[in-house]
Amino acid sequence: MARTIISTAAAPAAIGTYSQAVKVGNTVYISGQIPLDPATKEMVTGDFEAQVRRVFDNLKAIATAAGGSLNSAVRVTIFLVDMGNFAQVNKVMAEYFAEPYPARAAVGVASLPRGAAVEADCILEL
Repeated sequence: MARTIISTAAAPAAIGTYSQAVKVGNTVYISGQIPLDPATKEMVTGDFEAQVRRVFDNLKAIATAAGGSLNSAVRVTIFLVDMGNFAQVNKVMAEYFAEPYPARAAVGVASLPRGAAVEADCILEL
């Protein structure tokens, strides 16, 4: 089956050897997004909630470019440097995703690219 590369200027450009997203059939695999502002190319600083919002805004922009939305998500993985921030992720996620929510995993990690406190990826089914 053919692969289609999804790319949008509304989300940060890839900073490594990966694509923002890859579509195969009706499935879209969105690469991990950190709180990187696509306009400034800088990390969002300040409170953790602002960082999570930037991550979900980046995922949303890529989902839209792929022809879907975050409500097309069937799987989300959240990576957290501090699992104590899990409640804030839940609060913000409820604003970006509608019920029934996608399957999800939350993983505690030692570090993330560019010193990010949070990263998320997702899989869409269009």
